[in-house]
Amino acid sequence: MTLLLLLDPNTGFAPRLRQLCRDQITEAENSASSDVSQEELDVLRMEANTWADYSARKTEPEPHVHPRTLLAKNPYTPTSTLAQAIMHSSVLLTELVVALRTGSGIREGLADGRSLAADDAGFEKSLAQALYSFVRAGRLDEAVELCRKAHQPWRAASIRGSLLFQWRAIGNNGTDDGIDDTEDAEGWQGNPRRKLWKSTCARAALNPNLPDPERILYAALAPCPQTFSVLKSACRTWEDHLWAQISILCEEKQTAEMIKLVLENMPSPPSHEEDAAEEEEWEREATSTLETLGSVHFSPTADHAFHVSQLAIILDRTSSLLETFAAGLKDGNFDPESSEYPTMTRFFAHLCLYLRMIDIPVPPLATQVVLEAYLQVLEAAGQRELIAMYAGALGDNAVERYAMFLTSLELTCGHQRTVAVVTAERTIDRAFELLPQMKGPLPSVIALQATASDIELLLLRSIEWTTFEDGTYDTALEQATVILRYFLGAGRVSLAKSLVEMLPRELASIDQPEERATEYLHYRQFFTIWDSLDRVVECQSLEVSIMNRDTRAAWLSDYKGLMDQAYDAVVKLLTSDWMMPDETGDRRSRELTRVRQIYVPELILRLHVMLYASREHVPENLKRALELANVVADSRYKLYDDFLHLDGRRLGEYLDAVRRATIAGLEGGGSDPFKIILS
Repeated sequence: MTLLLLLDPNTGFAPRLRQLCRDQITEAENSASSDVSQEELDVLRMEANTWADYSARKTEPEPHVHPRTLLAKNPYTPTSTLAQAIMHSSVLLTELVVALRTGSGIREGLADGRSLAADDAGFEKSLAQALYSFVRAGRLDEAVELCRKAHQPWRAASIRGSLLFQWRAIGNNGTDDGIDDTEDAEGWQGNPRRKLWKSTCARAALNPNLPDPERILYAALAPCPQTFSVLKSACRTWEDHLWAQISILCEEKQTAEMIKLVLENMPSPPSHEEDAAEEEEWEREATSTLETLGSVHFSPTADHAFHVSQLAIILDRTSSLLETFAAGLKDGNFDPESSEYPTMTRFFAHLCLYLRMIDIPVPPLATQVVLEAYLQVLEAAGQRELIAMYAGALGDNAVERYAMFLTSLELTCGHQRTVAVVTAERTIDRAFELLPQMKGPLPSVIALQATASDIELLLLRSIEWTTFEDGTYDTALEQATVILRYFLGAGRVSLAKSLVEMLPRELASIDQPEERATEYLHYRQFFTIWDSLDRVVECQSLEVSIMNRDTRAAWLSDYKGLMDQAYDAVVKLLTSDWMMPDETGDRRSRELTRVRQIYVPELILRLHVMLYASREHVPENLKRALELANVVADSRYKLYDDFLHLDGRRLGEYLDAVRRATIAGLEGGGSDPFKIILS
């Protein structure tokens, strides 16, 4: 769902940033006191045009039927349906159609229906230019409406000629998107003789006797290589050239595929290999054509970073784009004092983050360089509230980078601490918003642990905001207990252990508030025991069948010593009020209860298994295992209550282990089950 929201064509990340750029442009143009230069406005326009739609690359394409299959089923399939099928069969064609940019603003006066006087010499020219603007922006319906208001229905008919033929009655699926049966008595729309119409437009565009605006309009309606020189004459910017090239590429691709369908007399659909080979060949041709835009000379030039970016995004070369820009930053090719520099670094920083959010690989070193450059821009602008957020995207270097910033501000210690605390709190809140809630079935802590997710690592590293300076240790202790409860309650023992190891030793000396200090002490106690049990297992694995007497004696001494330490530590924990919740029933209390229900049964079972498994080397450990059952059954400690969660380690599981130990006690002879305990 998150990916779909990010890629939404109207409200997603890219369209939102595009609209923000346009809002800044509008505000600057409408403000009499604006100090934004024309150069800065041009850069903002280029940035708006560069924010691309990645939905075609990151969402599963909808199943589509090959155009040859459509024709095989229905020889009368309307051309609009075939055109849609042709587009869907080519990933690049789909992306190029999406990449067609909206055009320049529509002329005032004509756009709102006010027409010039019929005898005005400039009327036809102005109308043709306005219609071209609508066509350039892909707003054909508005162009048709303008013709109607100008009392020129013949022009409206010529523009509508570009619409592909649609007819619901003969469509394969019985419906065609966008068709309104009420608009035509026969239920069809579009141009059934579009090929003838297109050739007529081409002849009009190439007719030197027609006015230039008229020729340009027809060249835009039916773009093709023959009329490119006419269409090119209307291009005022690099983006205009891009639009013209893509328009011709898309039109020619669909036309060529239509002709093939007719000439090949509806053969069977090509194999996957043949289809892929055809697509690869066309991609090479399209790429070669688009690469010629590098020689287009306009201001801003084709080699401007935004123009290079637009082309790289269209051609799916974002990794090399970011690496090139990062290399330019490192080599000092960009002037930090220029008016464009903040906009450029902002764009590339957001591009890096956007690609990471939608799981498109980005070069990590280049991303680091770009984010660092943008942080310097934010620092120079004094935008302190943004610095922590963007510094957090630096990953492992986030805390060090932010600490450098705080130092550079020459703030008072109190101010630095306040900023660090607020940043930590916001980071933790953001992580908890994205992480699963700690409720429901208890997790297994004996199953193989999954790799830590990015959000879990964010929560883990968030503690560093309050541990790099001793003035925030009180806050660090509070935040650490919250995070530890979450990790342990989610069964993420290794992450919880990593957090404890990251914390300064000085936190253990904090004794107020007592409740928090005790909880932290209990965590440290738990991990000491957890490690001791792991050391027993490691030592047990060192036993080999071939050992001399001295080696075996040394190993057995170590093994027995480690088991004694683990036994004493676990029993001490079990007979204390370890992680005991209070009676309030608040969130903290519920979380502590969950932690006990996971780890008290786990420690009991691990200790029992350790004692039972070592009975051949240390016979008295079998007696210890059975004595442990008395501790579990003791009403003073109520350890049996922690076995009662339906999804946790069950009391029956432990009792079965005790039963096996009791049977093992009878292996030496006799029938008294208490013999092993009393001996």
